[in-house]
Amino acid sequence: MSNQNQGLGDKVKGAVNKAKGEVKDQVGNAINNKNLQASGKKDKAKGKVQEGVGKFKDGQ
Repeated sequence: MSNQNQGLGDKVKGAVNKAKGEVKDQVGNAINNKNLQASGKKDKAKGKVQEGVGKFKDGQ
């Protein structure tokens, strides 16, 4: 697999984790569930890191 494809995979995984985290964060906020909010924030941070790794692999 080329580095460009590896970077793309990381960027896609990152975007999925960010979206999943945003949903958890918003639902946790709506139902006043601090644990769900914290989990969402963790997923969003993980997604940002994965996207950064993907950009690095792509040489951006």
